Amino acid sequence: TDPLYASFHDEEWGVPVYDDRRLLELLVFSQALAEMSWPEILHLRLTFRKLFDDFDPSSIAQFTEKKLLSLRINGHLLLSEQKLRAIVGNAESILKVQQEFGSFSSYLWRFVNKQPLRNGFRYARQVPAKTPKAEVISKDLMQRGFRCVGPTVVYSFMQAAGIVNDHLSACFRYHECNVNVENNKMEASESA
Repeated sequence: TDPLYASFHDEEWGVPVYDDRRLLELLVFSQALAEMSWPEILHLRLTFRKLFDDFDPSSIAQFTEKKLLSLRINGHLLLSEQKLRAIVGNAESILKVQQEFGSFSSYLWRFVNKQPLRNGFRYARQVPAKTPKAEVISKDLMQRGFRCVGPTVVYSFMQAAGIVNDHLSACFRYHECNVNVENNKMEASESA
């Protein structure tokens, strides 16, 4: 197994993310899965962050045609023009969502009542490519102007961002992610 991918699985995948920049990053990575594998994406992560201004939606929304052309010509990314344009358009849509909901995070987490979904599948073959919840989120994102956010992309994003815990039930991370969520709930109720 690729060490970067193993580290991503063991430390990040399935852990709830609330930071808008990191959420945009994971959305971009989930979209890129149509063209690349997780290990390939993770090996290019620093390049992605540099080229997309650390996934700052305000900055990306200002990308010009010249900037997009330079991203394609320089060959730094293996993403199609459609995906590059979707990243810029999605950054613009995130800015609108931030105005309406306060943050992209608040918008997303409201779909699951601010608590990660837990599946607890035993076998990898049981993990779906998409779910009814992903279809609802996908439809809402599209209505808000997001692109390249079909239900399969959205479900992959939900998994990576910890909106759903799809670690297999026998995986040590399944239980760790659940314990972290329970601890966060207790901390929130104690501070209220």
